[in-house]
Amino acid sequence: MTALWVMLGGAAGAVLRYLTDRRVQRAHDSVFPWGTLTVNVAGSGVLGVLAGWALSGGEPGAVQALVGTGLCGALTTFSTFGYETVRLVTARARLYAVANVAITVFAGFGAAAAGLVLGTALWS
Repeated sequence: MTALWVMLGGAAGAVLRYLTDRRVQRAHDSVFPWGTLTVNVAGSGVLGVLAGWALSGGEPGAVQALVGTGLCGALTTFSTFGYETVRLVTARARLYAVANVAITVFAGFGAAAAGLVLGTALWS
């Protein structure tokens, strides 16, 4: 049954990532990968909330499989982040490449930490 939850969450996360990435990137006329940044930070925040819930005594089981592994696993994307960073370097947009790495790492950790605090506060 766990595999089914992961598949359902993954299907939803993949569609959500594609639609969000396209919409955000279309709204910004820039070579900077705003769409990928958005989905990675959002996924980190959701996973932080889920971790806060689990640390507060929540029963992980199906919710963790559906939301944590499936949805967040498909919503976030390390491979596209890596590809877009390399693409920026090869296009001689090195400042954007460095900014992409720095902003993604710091914003991702920040969103996860904020989600952890929020999840813990909501379920404690």
